Amino acid sequence: MAFLLNKTVLSKLRLNPQKTDETLMQSRRGIHIEPGAREKALLAADPSLKRFKSHKQSVRNLKRVGDVLTIVVVAGCCYEIYVRAVMREEARKNAEGSA
Repeated sequence: MAFLLNKTVLSKLRLNPQKTDETLMQSRRGIHIEPGAREKALLAADPSLKRFKSHKQSVRNLKRVGDVLTIVVVAGCCYEIYVRAVMREEARKNAEGSA
């Protein structure tokens, strides 16, 4: 199976030097050629979207609140586990002392 894969890759590499410079330029159009009128229109700022500009900031704040709540919940769980372990240890010492 690997032999067939290598064979097809090698055959593709042999075909690539036969390409002309024009086909290479067409495949790299986004890098070397100025965008057309349609692309420029799509990249232009849209005034109807200005009210959504603060979207990134609100998402960032919401993530921060979520992170803080997660930390608080994890800290609360750790504290609860610690309290139960201490109470169990005290109960064990009291049971040994009274017996």
